[in-house]
Amino acid sequence: MTTLIVAEKPSVAGKIATAIGRAKKRRKNNALFYEVEGPEGRVYVAPGVGHVYTLREKGGKGWNLRYPVFDVEWVPSYVADKKLYYTRGYIENISELAKVCDAFVNACDYDIEGSVIGYNLLVHACGVDPKEDNVKRMHFSTVTTRDLLSAYRTMEEFDKGQTEAGLTRHVLDWYYGINLSRALTDALRRGKAGGTLSIGRVQGPALKLIVEKEREIRKFKPVPFWVIWGIFEDKEGSVRFKAVHIEEKFQEEERARGVYERVRTATEGVVAEVERREYKQPPPPPFDLTSLQIEAHRHHHISPKQTLEIAQRLYEAGYISYPRTSSQQLPPAIGYRRIVEDIKKQEAYREAAERLLSKGSLKPNNGKKTDPAHPAIYPTGEEPKDLKSGERRIYDLIVRRFLATFGEWALRESAVVLLDVGGERFKAEGKRTIEKGWHVLYGPYAKFDEVVLPKLEKGERVSMREMRMEKKMTKPPRRYTEASIVSELEKRKLGTKTTRAIIVDTLFKRRYIEGKEIRATELGMKTVEMLEKHSPEILDEGLTRDIERELEEVMAGKKSGIEVEEKAKKILIAVLERFKKERDEIGKELQESHTRDEKERSSRESLGQCPVCKSGALVVRINPKTRKRFLGCTNYPECKVTQPLPQKGRIKPAGVCPKCGYPMIEVWTKGRKPWVICTNIKCPSKRDK
Repeated sequence: MTTLIVAEKPSVAGKIATAIGRAKKRRKNNALFYEVEGPEGRVYVAPGVGHVYTLREKGGKGWNLRYPVFDVEWVPSYVADKKLYYTRGYIENISELAKVCDAFVNACDYDIEGSVIGYNLLVHACGVDPKEDNVKRMHFSTVTTRDLLSAYRTMEEFDKGQTEAGLTRHVLDWYYGINLSRALTDALRRGKAGGTLSIGRVQGPALKLIVEKEREIRKFKPVPFWVIWGIFEDKEGSVRFKAVHIEEKFQEEERARGVYERVRTATEGVVAEVERREYKQPPPPPFDLTSLQIEAHRHHHISPKQTLEIAQRLYEAGYISYPRTSSQQLPPAIGYRRIVEDIKKQEAYREAAERLLSKGSLKPNNGKKTDPAHPAIYPTGEEPKDLKSGERRIYDLIVRRFLATFGEWALRESAVVLLDVGGERFKAEGKRTIEKGWHVLYGPYAKFDEVVLPKLEKGERVSMREMRMEKKMTKPPRRYTEASIVSELEKRKLGTKTTRAIIVDTLFKRRYIEGKEIRATELGMKTVEMLEKHSPEILDEGLTRDIERELEEVMAGKKSGIEVEEKAKKILIAVLERFKKERDEIGKELQESHTRDEKERSSRESLGQCPVCKSGALVVRINPKTRKRFLGCTNYPECKVTQPLPQKGRIKPAGVCPKCGYPMIEVWTKGRKPWVICTNIKCPSKRDK
């Protein structure tokens, strides 16, 4: 028997081949594959390179603005996009190998995307029916030799439900993304504005969340309040602490002033009440993808999308388990003690690992969230080599979280002290760690407030060192960060663990949102306003959640993918028919917001006034064909001033050139001091040199 195993990527294909036998690396069609002679016959392991097939409109020859369209087909990615021509050799390899094989295995990642990738390779490249008995599925959560060999020896049946759900999701995303984006772009161009707009079935509700937050902030009106606080010292004079008036926020200045006058001349306070409470703090649960993304953003300022990309590389290198998981549980089958023993060999974690191994047994503090396909994220124990900075940080976070979840409960204390000062009550609050427990294992990531109050008894007197009254203003709601919006999407069951970070990144690319503290742009605000008025279904969270629920039913075999697709078609047809009737009005609204957004963005990004037309600003532009940056005037096409710019480094404004009046820029590149140049290549100062 000759078997063909299709893998998702070349690196994983190599690990599978070496795990199951003595592998020979082959290369053909400018792509590699592996040949293994096993006890049951010859095995070929051939990789794709991610999604080597994609959906496109049947008979479509590129971008157009015709909609609605629902007649789609799977085609090789290189057919749809010439930039992906390198994928052709991988497809041809698999097609040629399939001709001499009589058994087939999908060994792509065990999730919806991996099932779709493997299915397309088997159906379109190999020409086989995955439902036949000669098609199997490998299921593994790490690419270590141990797990890959086990998955090879215990292969499962073709994962019909997961595959059908994945194919259906791709079709739905295409239906919504292409049709809605064409409708928006068509309207924009009818409004005499250039550019392209896009929206999708999850992008819409996600953007609405951010816009609603922006509306809250814009409507917010700060209200003044007053706070009275004092600094006190115990009788030994060894510990100073802060106490705030028990009313906390005075809404009326007159009342606050009256209280302050009564207490400001006091020299001491009397302890009226003392309450101390000890409580145990459980170890954190193991990471699922979302909690990893949140912690990576909080501690390392790494975006959720980057965290996923880094974690995927660590997985493919064999250093961690599969990261695209919703589980916060570690099953005993992974071998807790063996992994900790392996981690112990790494100097950075030796002490923590020894601490755990001294315990009689290891039991993780599993969370509530589960995932039928994969356990929580954990390190395999293999020692990493040549990690880059971001990879090293994410790996360290995963290892320390894994160790911490087996740790002892920490013991913390909270304390509340009420003081009587001139007949007014003041409250001091403290928190401290008594026994660190798992904090030691989590290391720098176990950050908690440590506010130590002196040991005070009721009736004890404390000295007052300072008393103040401060006027403050209420603050608007906080904007989302990339991590908090991903977390919010998860809470609302919008998108999937894999797609949420990508959706947020797409909103940035479409210029609907911007900033580290995410702010909706004028274009984003107007797009939502327009959709609320003309097509509210596109922004409907409930509709998006219903689709996710139906996809889960498809995965469970309770509903067919065709049924879900037909329902989506009916909804979209109704939305798009109404959209067409109102597209001129929509186009006008979009054009106005698009123009305002361009002006606002240009004013922020301006390097200086245009010295030729005097009314425009010179800003950094990107040539859409060459992708090179250049300096251009915001009054284009009336003013056609352009200047080349350095293609590397960060650019900052540096004033106006005294010789020619063009903006000067400061260029920052890695490894060298910043340098200042005039943006005018014909500047007299350059001839002088």
